[in-house]
Amino acid sequence: MAKIVIDGVSYEVNPDNNLLQECLSQGLDLPYFCWHPCMGSAGACRQCAVKQYRDEEDKDGILVMACMTPASDGSIISIEDDGAKSFRSSVIESLMISHPHDCPVCEEGGECHLQDMTLMSGHNYRRYDKKKVTHLNQYLGPFINHEMNRCITCYRCVRYYDDYAGGTDLSAQATHHHTYFGRHEDGVLESEFSGNLVEVCPTGVFTDKSFSENYTRKWDLQVAPSVCTGCAVGCNTTPGERYGSLRRIVNRYNSEVNGYFLCDRGRFGFDYVNNDDRLKEAVKQIDGNEEVQSKEKIREVLTEIANGATIGIGSPRASNEANFALRCFVGDENFYSGMSDSEHELSQLVLGLNRDPSFQTPSVREIEKADAVIILGEDVTNVAPRIALALRQSVRNKALDLAKDCNIPAWQDAAVRELAQHERSPLCVLSSYVSRLDDIASDSLIDSSANLANIAYAIANKIVNSAPAAADVAAEYNDVIDRVAQQLSAAKNPLVIAGTSSDNADLIKAAANIARALSKENGTNLCLLVPEVNSLGVSLLSGTKNSLSSAFERIQNGSVSSAIIVENDLYRRASHNEVDSVLDKLSNLVVIDQLPNATTAKANYLLPSTAFSEHEATFVNYEGRAQLSFQVYRNQSNAQSAWRWLSDAEDGDVDALVNRCAAEAKGFDKLGNLLPDPEEFIAGMKIPRQSHRYSGRTAMKANLNVHEPKQEEDSESVMSFSMEGISSQKDASILASSWSPQWNSNQSISKFQEEVNGELKQGHTGAMLIARSETAGSYFPPPTVESTNKLQLALAYQIFGSDELSAQSAIIQERMTDAYVSIAPVDAEARDIKQGDMVELGDFSAKAIACIRSRIKPGTIAVYCGDNQIDSHALAVNIGILKFEDSNTGDGKGKGKGLSGLIVSDLLEEEY
Repeated sequence: MAKIVIDGVSYEVNPDNNLLQECLSQGLDLPYFCWHPCMGSAGACRQCAVKQYRDEEDKDGILVMACMTPASDGSIISIEDDGAKSFRSSVIESLMISHPHDCPVCEEGGECHLQDMTLMSGHNYRRYDKKKVTHLNQYLGPFINHEMNRCITCYRCVRYYDDYAGGTDLSAQATHHHTYFGRHEDGVLESEFSGNLVEVCPTGVFTDKSFSENYTRKWDLQVAPSVCTGCAVGCNTTPGERYGSLRRIVNRYNSEVNGYFLCDRGRFGFDYVNNDDRLKEAVKQIDGNEEVQSKEKIREVLTEIANGATIGIGSPRASNEANFALRCFVGDENFYSGMSDSEHELSQLVLGLNRDPSFQTPSVREIEKADAVIILGEDVTNVAPRIALALRQSVRNKALDLAKDCNIPAWQDAAVRELAQHERSPLCVLSSYVSRLDDIASDSLIDSSANLANIAYAIANKIVNSAPAAADVAAEYNDVIDRVAQQLSAAKNPLVIAGTSSDNADLIKAAANIARALSKENGTNLCLLVPEVNSLGVSLLSGTKNSLSSAFERIQNGSVSSAIIVENDLYRRASHNEVDSVLDKLSNLVVIDQLPNATTAKANYLLPSTAFSEHEATFVNYEGRAQLSFQVYRNQSNAQSAWRWLSDAEDGDVDALVNRCAAEAKGFDKLGNLLPDPEEFIAGMKIPRQSHRYSGRTAMKANLNVHEPKQEEDSESVMSFSMEGISSQKDASILASSWSPQWNSNQSISKFQEEVNGELKQGHTGAMLIARSETAGSYFPPPTVESTNKLQLALAYQIFGSDELSAQSAIIQERMTDAYVSIAPVDAEARDIKQGDMVELGDFSAKAIACIRSRIKPGTIAVYCGDNQIDSHALAVNIGILKFEDSNTGDGKGKGKGLSGLIVSDLLEEEY
């Protein structure tokens, strides 16, 4: 640690950081614009000027930019020096010359970093009265609004979008007062992380378009800490509600998971919650007609069903509480995970490997520190997007090592990038088709899943001879196998990634062999991805034997006459014909869900459940990290939490259910640690969901009564549906949105961190549920690869469309693409298939658009099934394909988008 003096006060600081970061870490107020904790320093805005002195005798000092000055031992600086304050005020004045006077109508108003810094600098009067420089705005797609006239040229947007997120279609153009940040022409921003521009921009240049169309002031939003349900990463979010409508989602800082950023699915995929098709009443369905049922009647029906032969089918998108309540209702032996058979088997394999002491499951932050990575069969960007963003940071570790050798601090971002040029840490991608990470990959191998697994086994054997060798590996891969094995062996912090979306157990086993061969002291980083928010949670509850096919078998043989399905569309889990046959056998089918789907249409009794923002729940992410999501607001219909429909007591307590799950369910013993302790809060007062500036409480219900009604009470939570109460002082895990005097924007999070970009003070990053066993496993034997003349199938995924719920959001549907088949040119030519033709798959009428790709391996096709447009479970591994008809693309089910939502680098024709 170094000692520095700031305005006469001595502080201990980290000498590896710059003065700005250390001033903020000490809780001091120093204005800035261009600096960001994840992107280092640029020195563009000149707003963080301080006076630095040579020694105690120096009375004059010199002005330096704090973000460009190291926090060296013995430094003496002043933030409050009159010269520094005057300089900062002048800089703000110059930045504001062409800035519009539109704060009252700007979407950023009220949480604008520019507003905060302007006031902090002391600038409060605009002297310039000449003509301003103005710009035309661009259409940037359905997610982002563009208002270029608000720009202060801090360069944050392009540094984030291009340098950090790897985007290529946003740039700084022109110079001086005419500098313009946008695309070369109007069009959709292609990056899957473009939504972060909304929070990265310190002004209102980039704003949330969906929020703008249904706008309310930020201080009038009711908020609570939540967890994204879009995938298994478990990013922390802050949903905001007004008038019973979910208006937006913003990032909530978690040092180990998502840090400062979200993917666009997580940020914009929430609107299904507001869907007009949401189920609102419990109904009995008879011959297409619906009869509304009272809660008492439903309770009688459920009691009667419970006394008979009944099974319960859970869901990887349902909370732990919903799945556990169902398991308690039907009994352990009658509870099934609700995942497809292959997904169930692979998830159990993942759980077993996660318990192996030879491996360490890395957090997102730990993934960023990897210095050599191999990905086996997973399309990470489309399956676990936030991890893909972390991988883009991991390849920069080579640059940071080079900079360290040259005594260049890591925060000197431009210098580090200039030094490294195109030097990157190795990233090897083994995939059946081109991935969105290929632009940063040192090696990209494209082949069938079976051949990729064989290559991976060969890499493990090359690392250490005791790993079993693969047979019949093509000679063309020998050099790559040698190179990748050497890179992984030489790495200090290697990382192996695989997952269940590849639908290939051998790829996961080969990943385990590579990780075991690397044999690191504290366990090799092995990241095994699963597709849904609670895939591991329901896998822990269901055990190894209770597969979906075993549930179907019991229904088919007549030993079960009733079933309860919780938040699961079985037509996404098994072939459509099989599900039809099984459900038609049931005498009673009770389905609990949020939105209508093919399974709800088959229900005898259909019960509405609340969405993630309408109840308190816990979920388990890909690491086995359990996290608590709080209720934001109450559902105004007769929908209930899924677990509450199954509870004996109508006024059951969710905290009691969490504690019961922790006590009774194997592997969940730490779940209760997520619950806040009410005794920690001052005088038993609750944490308000509404900000201290919340307004309009009387006006909101003035049509009912001109007097302000009593606020709703929440007897189950430590949070209240009110602005009254004590904001969290001790438990930062229930800090929904940060605010501090003079800091109204999201930059105020630094006030709640131990240090900038560090852990939250007394924060809760989650509870790790999966305990390591004492005995390590052994190597898996490689499989025998059988040759075939038929096309090999690989399932493809899309960030916009593959997730069931977010695909029901209107704004996400604008970015979705129809079902397609990626095929090699030689295979397409042999079948007389041209780009954009409609083709038919297999022996049934599954139709998709042909997408001819130059880099897909001949003999392999990648099929994207759209929003369940194609029955993926009916597709054979070896598949036939034939031309069906020339098509103008799109059959309506994919919103008529054709391939317009598809972004790939190897299309043979540019028309899509």
